[in-house]
Amino acid sequence: MADYDVFNGDADGICSLVQLRLAEPRNAVLVTGVKRDIDLLRQVPGANGDRITVLDVAMEKNRTDLERLLAAGADVFYADHHHPGDEPLDHPRLHALINTAPEVCTSLLVNGYLKGAHAAWAVVGAFGDNLAGSARAAAATLGLDENQLLQAEQLGTLINYNGYGPAVEDLHFAPDELFRRVSRFVSPFDFIAADRDTFSNLESGYGEDMARAASLLPVHASDASAVLLLPDEAWARRVSGVFSNDLVNLHPARAHAVLTEIDGGDFLVSVRAPLTNRTGADDICRQFPTGGGRKAAAGINRLPKAEMDRFVDVFSRHYARGS
Repeated sequence: MADYDVFNGDADGICSLVQLRLAEPRNAVLVTGVKRDIDLLRQVPGANGDRITVLDVAMEKNRTDLERLLAAGADVFYADHHHPGDEPLDHPRLHALINTAPEVCTSLLVNGYLKGAHAAWAVVGAFGDNLAGSARAAAATLGLDENQLLQAEQLGTLINYNGYGPAVEDLHFAPDELFRRVSRFVSPFDFIAADRDTFSNLESGYGEDMARAASLLPVHASDASAVLLLPDEAWARRVSGVFSNDLVNLHPARAHAVLTEIDGGDFLVSVRAPLTNRTGADDICRQFPTGGGRKAAAGINRLPKAEMDRFVDVFSRHYARGS
């Protein structure tokens, strides 16, 4: 018998697990990776009596291994807000909290499950997932002042920023190490105050990378959508997701796609639906072999260079018709 905590390496996955382990401590094996590494259950061997927690990774992408683990006799707690697949999975040893609504994230699902026991971390996770309205709604029960809300938003953005990149070597901190650092604190504000080295490292890296990205011009732009290209450099791989969020916050009625060059001339793609119409991102990305995500924010792990024009056409046509 063993315990495994399987979680996305972004802010939502990390903050979800922080809440759970503050409420229900376990000495579990951590299984995670960069944000785009979501085929994680294949790393879990599975045995009768194992307790496996899965947070913020799409069930659709892990369905085969999930069924394998359940058949082996493991108990699985699964919380997520991505498309779970067309066929629901019902099993007596599976406790699933799945909600794909565009204003929901896994941190908020865990917050509801724990009845608000560690809601401040849920607020950080929601801000990191670019759900400012949902984050502020969750924070309303905590009596946070405006400075604390700004701190929570900044921390969520920084943890999310740290998760991007095709390899852990591109990140400032491996996601499991960052989880260990933040999970020592009951309050995110205690973390910010006490672990200045970690926070400052993320803060300075984010500022430098975003300054580089701000100088870029779109290769396609209309009132409805815009596409930007980032070079094959570590800073660009790190900033691709948070830069996408920043663009949609600056232009809330416009959809955005950020294509980052990766080895071999292909692209890592981040898509954000307009804030005024948070749908369609997953439908676009799932038309390509390595694509997936949720309605408001999705991506493609590797878009072949030869498919770039088709992607831009699919993306721009989708939002041009107001879908």
